[in-house]
Amino acid sequence: MPGPEPELNGWWRAGLALVGPTLRLSFRIRWAGVKRIPRGGPAILAANHASALDGVVLAYLVARERGGPTRYLVAAEFFDRRFHGFWLRTFKQIPIRRGMGDSGALDEAVATVRSGAIAGIFPEGRVNPDPGGPMLRGRTGVARIAIAAGAPVIPVGIWGTQARWPRTGLTFRRPLRPTVALAFGPPIEPKGDPSSLDDIQAFSRLVITRIAEQIRAARILAERRNGS
Repeated sequence: MPGPEPELNGWWRAGLALVGPTLRLSFRIRWAGVKRIPRGGPAILAANHASALDGVVLAYLVARERGGPTRYLVAAEFFDRRFHGFWLRTFKQIPIRRGMGDSGALDEAVATVRSGAIAGIFPEGRVNPDPGGPMLRGRTGVARIAIAAGAPVIPVGIWGTQARWPRTGLTFRRPLRPTVALAFGPPIEPKGDPSSLDDIQAFSRLVITRIAEQIRAARILAERRNGS
């Protein structure tokens, strides 16, 4: 049984007080399906990675809707940087060594999800240089965590963050206030044997397929003249 749902601590509340108005001033934010984020019980958010801003925007919406934090799996090298590392540790994000089968980080993510929290993961593993093209090859971490924790995966499509911060870095090209859209798909219930590589790979492919569907939905939402 999951433990009590984590609440936002002082750091999170202060961060939201700063980040919320900044995001609203910087972007026209639209979303669909946000009610699919559960208010109780564990869940995993699996999203495409269009920009370095994705985690911030997604965490803001989760905190606004659910009132709890999101803990992301973040490349360990960012924890070695003084500025980034301080904030990542303060907000209790999870370091993972990319390409090294980091079982310790996956175990921590499983425990986090089982506790009733939300874990966030970008299966592509890095920012996609072409968000409008095919997704990068998905990694299996999301499947391993979901199957081991018995937690549903909510596929998320993100579109528009790359207009301000693509993989090449921060830019201030027009439009000055780009539209960012997030589409949340129906939860995917985990299935398979956590010790079976075939099951893990099959579930990973399913998650990637569902994320791709939500990217298309987010793009349509962003391109509407009068979205909500």
